[in-house]
Amino acid sequence: MPRHLVCLTFDFDALSGFIARGTPTPSALSRGEFGPRVAAPRLLKMMAARGVPSTWFVPGHTAETFPDAVAAVARAGHEIGHHGWRHVPPASLSREEEDAELARGIAAIERVCGTRPTGYRSPSWDLSPHSIELMLAHGFDYDSSMMGDDYTPYFARQGDVITLDQPARFGSPSTLVEMPISWSTDDAPHFEFMRYPTAIRPGNMNAGLVLENWLADFDFMQRELDWGVLTYTCHPFIIGRGHRLLMLEKLVDTLLERGAQFVRMDAAVAEFRQRVADGPTPS
Repeated sequence: MPRHLVCLTFDFDALSGFIARGTPTPSALSRGEFGPRVAAPRLLKMMAARGVPSTWFVPGHTAETFPDAVAAVARAGHEIGHHGWRHVPPASLSREEEDAELARGIAAIERVCGTRPTGYRSPSWDLSPHSIELMLAHGFDYDSSMMGDDYTPYFARQGDVITLDQPARFGSPSTLVEMPISWSTDDAPHFEFMRYPTAIRPGNMNAGLVLENWLADFDFMQRELDWGVLTYTCHPFIIGRGHRLLMLEKLVDTLLERGAQFVRMDAAVAEFRQRVADGPTPS
């Protein structure tokens, strides 16, 4: 029987992303603060009304700065995943620094939520050559930072050798499940205006047009696959603004009408692992 899963995920960056990008100024930080203060309660209310579960990837900085907001997400039954501690991309860290970020973030989530995260998402979706090894060492079951597929989870590789003057030599699949994502189904590049020292990301796209694209991604999965997982990535401080939240409500309602099964990402991983155990599945 066909089964089409949707993982609605939230990167709960709050202040951490702005600080990590070198803009710890009052106006910038107020944008991040909108997430836990205003947007998160709106999102929890919207999902509770529809019985929709979700996964929130939380930096340790957010967990320790806004513990009540993060605990409220966990109490509502949503999964809490790991999103670094300082929202610094692992690719910019040494192995020791990356290891410390993982450990500190795990500890923060355990203190606030009482549970240990089993899933990880890299800040800025930029892993290092050490990331898979370190995630396995810290007991993670899955990662959601790479884009090697769109609807089918796969096992993250270890040991790739990549140089410009030689053909790529690919390593072997690990036991870590990769839950693929895409910038096209992330709210940030579409909606959030950002000004950097050398560039401007305009954002502020028409929410209705983004809705069309996001629904079409589900329609294609439903047409082409008997089983698949589509992941949407949102940020509370972005998607929680009025007209965008209305768009998200329309997305959820329409997908439910079309037969989508909303699941936490850990549940989708468990279902994928069972399918692998039951028979051949692309890796």
